[in-house]
Order: sequence, then structure tokens, then C-alpha cells
Amino acid sequence: MSIKFSANEIRLIALFENMTGAMVKDCIIDNDNDKVTFVVKKGNMGLAIGKGGNTVTKVKRTLDRDVEVVELSDDPSQFIKNLLSPAELNTVKITKSKAGDQIAIVTADNTNKRIAIGKNGINIQRAKLLAKRQHNINNIILK
Repeated sequence: MSIKFSANEIRLIALFENMTGAMVKDCIIDNDNDKVTFVVKKGNMGLAIGKGGNTVTKVKRTLDRDVEVVELSDDPSQFIKNLLSPAELNTVKITKSKAGDQIAIVTADNTNKRIAIGKNGINIQRAKLLAKRQHNINNIILK
């Protein structure tokens, strides 16, 4: 699945890559919550965050909005764990629905479910969008 970025997303990706040295694979701008989520290449998380969080803090100040960084993984289960972090998940199982769609079934205790869902469902919605774009997973079900 190819991702088409808007001019604004391309501009933010270029700025993030120049400031951090990390390679961006995906970007979501959430204007409603004044937040940008960057998905970085596996192994680039340290570059993106920087020592003591200095690099990502500079990016936040430059953009004047909240910035979230998620590490890409070739393993869809690991990627979903990365997306829903800091929630501690018990299991992530990738399965197919009767219609043939890929679905991730995630189990967690109640406290971690709340963290994974986020305020007004923002975290789970973002995770569903990125899982679809990166691994063609159509839905994430929390149990």
C-alpha cells in the first residue's frame, strides 16, 4: 500500500529528518489535538529522541505542537505494541476475519486498555490508521 503525503506532511518529515537524522517512514498530522506522529525506521528511535529526549524536545519547540515518535517494525505484532506504548499489552495476535481482512486482537488489563485507547479514543484510532498503512491490518480489537 503506497502512502500519499500532503505538502505539509512532506515539509514536516523533511524538518524532522534534518533535525534528528532519523529516517521517517510515515507521518500523521492531527490538527484537532495539535499533534504530529512520526513513524521512524527500525533502529532510528535513539536518533529521533536524542540523549535525554533533547532532540525530540527541540522538534516540539520548533513545531510548537506535541510530537510522538513510533518505531516501525517488520513484525506487525511488535509494531502494534510500539503504537500502543506505553500501554503494557498481554498478547497481540494477528488473524484473518471471515471476509479475509487482517485483524489484530490485543489483550491487556483494564488500566492498560485505558492507556491504549487514550482520551476520546485518540490512541487506538491513530494505531488503527498506522497499522492499516504499514501492515494492511484492517482493525485492532482490544479485549
